[in-house]
Amino acid sequence: MKSVLTFLDEKLEMSICIVLMSTLTVVLGVQVFFRYVMGASLSWSEELARYMFVWLVYLGIPYGCKVMRHIKIDAGLYLFPKAIRRHIVILGDIIFLCFAIAIVYYAWGLEMKQIKFGQLSPAIQIPMWIPYGAPLVGFFLTAIREIQTIIYRVKHLKDPEKDPNDIDLDELS
Repeated sequence: MKSVLTFLDEKLEMSICIVLMSTLTVVLGVQVFFRYVMGASLSWSEELARYMFVWLVYLGIPYGCKVMRHIKIDAGLYLFPKAIRRHIVILGDIIFLCFAIAIVYYAWGLEMKQIKFGQLSPAIQIPMWIPYGAPLVGFFLTAIREIQTIIYRVKHLKDPEKDPNDIDLDELS
């Protein structure tokens, strides 16, 4: 059980993103082959590729948070005195955590409406709650990763040699 939890903690987002990107590449390659070589395109491939890309993006966000490389303005950080930079980074993480929780809250409501309506996608006839679930799942995982990041940064708040943006990936696990 511990090895499963370790795998999920260390490799969940990356594994799913690899599968999605590989499948996306194959589906689009097949579509290009059918369109330009066979002279007939597939009706479902572009819709499936779109939904896989949406999931890929929303699962990439928690991975970026896990390795502490999500978008931020480093130049703004260096405007603050060196003594409080670590606190400013943690404050930024807390604000992003609040944002992720807000997205989860609103995405949950949207997801419940999609399940209630029972709408199907036009080409592949999958329930639309599956594509609409990407923000819910992605930002739920993002919130978990941000909590881990905040704990890591608070534990290393007193390390005098460390830049608040530098991390040791081995210490995150």
